[in-house]
Amino acid sequence: MKRILACFLALLLPLSACAGPAAVSTPSAPAQTITFTRENFPRLDGSTSTAPLGRAIAAVLLGETEDEVAGLIQFSRTTQSYRQLMAGERDLVIAAEPNAAVFDEMEEAGFALSMEPFAYEGLVFVVNAGNPVDSLTLEQIQDIYTGQIANWAEVGGRNLPIVPFQRNAESGSQVLMEKLVMDGLPLMSPPEGNLVSTMGSLITGVMSYDNSANAIGYTVYYYAHDMEMAEGLKILRVDGVSPSAGAIRSGEYPLRNPYYVAMDARTPEESMTYVLYHWLLGEEGQRLVARAGYASLLEVE
Repeated sequence: MKRILACFLALLLPLSACAGPAAVSTPSAPAQTITFTRENFPRLDGSTSTAPLGRAIAAVLLGETEDEVAGLIQFSRTTQSYRQLMAGERDLVIAAEPNAAVFDEMEEAGFALSMEPFAYEGLVFVVNAGNPVDSLTLEQIQDIYTGQIANWAEVGGRNLPIVPFQRNAESGSQVLMEKLVMDGLPLMSPPEGNLVSTMGSLITGVMSYDNSANAIGYTVYYYAHDMEMAEGLKILRVDGVSPSAGAIRSGEYPLRNPYYVAMDARTPEESMTYVLYHWLLGEEGQRLVARAGYASLLEVE
C-alpha cells in the first residue's frame, strides 16, 4: 500500500514535517499563525478511501510520521462519520456525501452543516484482468445493474454470465453508484454473496469469483488505483475514457463526484477545527491533497 511520509511531503509543501509541528495561518487573522498539537488536533472522521489522507494531514501538521499518528485516525466510513459529527463525537469529516437519510436525520435534529468540496473522486468499474472487455458505456452499466444485460457476449465479451457485485446501502461507493450511474433506476437485487460490506471484499470477490473472470464491481478510483489494490484486476473505461486524476479533475471522465470537508456550522472561528477546515481548502492543503494521490479541487503543482 502506498505510504506518504511526512518528511517526503515536506519537500513539496511549505511545512517542515520533520522539524516539528507546522505553523499555519488562521482564516480570520491571516497574519496570525498557530500550531497544531496532539492536544488541540481536531477529531477527524471520514470514509475508508480518505483515511490515508487523514493520516497525511495529521503527519504534516503535527510534524510526525504516519505510523506515529495512526492512532489518531480511526475513520468509521462515510455515512457513520456524518452521524458521529452530528452526535458531537467528531469535529471534522472528510468524505463524499452520505446517503439522503442522513441529511433527513440532520434536519430532524436541527443540526446545521458547513460543507464544501475539497477534491474529486471517480467511481470506477473493475473486472478480472482476464476479462477481454476493456470498456463499457454508461447505458451498458445501467443495463447490467438493472438485469437487462446478463451475459458478457452482449457487450463484446465471452459467452459467460455476468456476476455483478454491489456494496451495502450506507457505503460511500454505493451512494455514488446510485447517484452517478443509476440516477433513479432500480438496482437489481444482488445474488446471495454478491452484496459486500467493504471495498476489500468487493475487490477480492471480483478478482477470484468462482475462479473465473465473470464478475464486475465498482469502487472509488483512489482505492482501486492509488492504494495498489488493482493487481489481478482491470479498471474499465467508461464511455471510452480511462479514469485518471487529470480526467477526473477536468470532468472528462463522466463518473465524478466531490469529496467534502464538513463541520458543525456553529464551529467557532477561533477553533482549530475551523482553521483545519479552511487550510484544507487553501493552497497548502490542496498541495497535500494532490500529493497524496487525490484529484485536488485546485490545480496545484
